[in-house]
This record gives sequence, C-alpha cells and structure tokens, in this order.
Amino acid sequence: MGLVVKYVLDKRYIFRFRARDMAHDTRTFALYAAMGVITTVIFWGFEFGFHHVFQSKEMRYLGGVIGLAIGYLAKYHLDKRYVFGTKGN
Repeated sequence: MGLVVKYVLDKRYIFRFRARDMAHDTRTFALYAAMGVITTVIFWGFEFGFHHVFQSKEMRYLGGVIGLAIGYLAKYHLDKRYVFGTKGN
C-alpha cells in the first residue's frame, strides 16, 4: 500500500504527471515499481557490502545510510527520465 501512496504523491506533486488512460497509468506504475527494485538493490548492496568488508554492525548501518542516499538520488533521476519523462511514456 505504501508503494501506491508514494507513486500517487510523486506522480502528482513531484513530477506533475498525468496519464493518458488507465492502461498508461498501469504501465507507468509498473515501471515506477521496477525502478524501486533497482534502487533497493543499490541500498542492500551498500548495506551488506559494508557489513561484509568491515564486519561490524555500525559499518553496516553506515553502508545502509550511504546506500539509501544514493538509492533515493538514483530513484529520483530514473523516475524523472524514464518513468515520468518523455522517454518512459
């Protein structure tokens, strides 16, 4: 449910996007969710990578913070270009 709420908020308030019809909105949501999977992998990669390299809970959290920041930045740019931009539609 959180993903749907975030999609609606991003679509309306961040990107000011209007779908042509329900099918277009469904394809856009699927692409939006796929970009979320990609950025989640970035987050997990940093979190578990730091844990593996440094073998400490604190460094795992630091990796998580770094991965989250990079993931959110990447998600914004991917959504802007490929999901809600002309390239994604």
